[in-house]
Amino acid sequence: MVMNNKKNIILEEYENEFSYKKSKTNLDIQFNRIAFIFFVFLMISVIYSIQLLHLGSLKTEDSKKFLTENKNHRADILDRNGNYLVKTVKSIDIGINPIEVIDKKKLLINLQLIFPNKDYAEVIKKLKKNKFFYFEKKISSENYEKIMLLGDKSIKSEEKLTRIYPQKNLFSHIIGQIDDDNKGISGLEKSFNEKLKQTSEPLKLTVDTDIQFLIREELVKFQSIFRSKGSTAILMNVNNGEIISMVSYPDFDLNKREKIVDVNFINRATKGVFELGSVFKTFTVAAGLEEGLINTDTEFLNLEKRLQCGKSSISEYDNEIPSNLTVEQILIRSGNIGSVRIGQKLEIVKLKAFLEKIGILSKINFDIEEVGEPIPFRWGKCKLATVSFGHGITTTPLQLAKAYAIISNGGFAVEPSLIKSELRNNQQKKRIIKAGISEKINLILRKIVTTTEGTAGLVNIKGYEVGGKTGTAQKTIVGGYSKAKVNTFAGIFPTSKPKYVLIVLLDEPKTSSDYVYEYKNKKGSYKGTPFNTAGWTSVEVAGKMIEKIGPILATKYIEN
Repeated sequence: MVMNNKKNIILEEYENEFSYKKSKTNLDIQFNRIAFIFFVFLMISVIYSIQLLHLGSLKTEDSKKFLTENKNHRADILDRNGNYLVKTVKSIDIGINPIEVIDKKKLLINLQLIFPNKDYAEVIKKLKKNKFFYFEKKISSENYEKIMLLGDKSIKSEEKLTRIYPQKNLFSHIIGQIDDDNKGISGLEKSFNEKLKQTSEPLKLTVDTDIQFLIREELVKFQSIFRSKGSTAILMNVNNGEIISMVSYPDFDLNKREKIVDVNFINRATKGVFELGSVFKTFTVAAGLEEGLINTDTEFLNLEKRLQCGKSSISEYDNEIPSNLTVEQILIRSGNIGSVRIGQKLEIVKLKAFLEKIGILSKINFDIEEVGEPIPFRWGKCKLATVSFGHGITTTPLQLAKAYAIISNGGFAVEPSLIKSELRNNQQKKRIIKAGISEKINLILRKIVTTTEGTAGLVNIKGYEVGGKTGTAQKTIVGGYSKAKVNTFAGIFPTSKPKYVLIVLLDEPKTSSDYVYEYKNKKGSYKGTPFNTAGWTSVEVAGKMIEKIGPILATKYIEN
């Protein structure tokens, strides 16, 4: 019994020893595996870190190209319908390093075969200077292929980002120009320079390319008929200030990047400051209605044909204008003396306050920097009289459009803009003119177009309910006035529910002996311009514009 117990003890010890040795061996194997895996991961991490440091210290060609592209990047610009007005694209410039030219004679022959219209006398001069020069900028893909196949190591290609303007002249004053460093120097290119450089999202405008084309086409056509020094037209939504079209002529091709020094290329729509004449009479009447001093049927009796004001006199432009007129008739017949009498009722403080309220007297805030400032003047009794009928006071066509929009849209404040914004339509409108004034004014503006006594019958285009006011003003010179004129039409349509204001201004138009007018308010036609007034020039141009753009506006833009 004792011996068996010993065996059992020995067996138990043996088994425990065996079990211990087996466990130790497994631990060794597991430790070796973990150490190996850790070593592998460590080496991968070291190699990856070295590679990152190596890549970070290099400036590869691709990284240089990326930096260049970001430096010269400018966002595209679109019209309200998504059409490209400006686009940034890749282009290639070709240069020549004269020092590396092996055979100049052979190189010149090959270049002449590819570019036969180049001035090679100038190219030879540049080759002799032994300095790098650009031979062809924005080279076509076809010519790029040909010139690179020459295999001449002196020919260098440089890829750049460049700005192209598919519409050429059409939006030149709105878009503006950039310099050789891709920096905006005028128009939206300048005022939105930083935004265009910092975003990839296109800048969307309120303008319509089709309507802009049609309006410009009429300005160009009538430039030759009335031989104007220049002209401008603005079409704007009276309810939200969106500018559908803004043309100033003459204009220029943005793709050429020419330095414009001729002042005749000024943006007449925004920068031009003009005395605009009788279009201001609408403001005088509206101010009188606003103050409750007159109504449309208020009569002014025994109106003089001439008033003396200091050393100057004020007279009617037409001696056929009756001496007894209602307020409505004063505006329809464009009476100077009647307008003066309304202005005198208002007095300086009230008329000045009204003009300030509708944005006529001070510089307007706008999306581009090329904005003119109305010429300041000192108010007095004579100035009150002349301002009442639009004489001796200046403003820009853009401010005229804003003022007519406010007067016709129900009296609500509006700010002209070229930038499309969805928030604009959702903003709460601010009334700045009493309710009911617009309805009274709009009825009179319509009668100026539809009645025989009115001065704007040529713009009575069927189906569009056009209303408006003419303005004929002599241009100022040092010490007085010249015979040159500025003829303006300020129109709204449809007058029953105004949606658009159209301003057409002709700078120094002349009469035409050959142009045939088709009457709108009576049958027949008339050859030759009888008078160099807005009613026979600017009104005719506006009528032709509305005939062209009216169908597009009626089908395209429906009020929300």
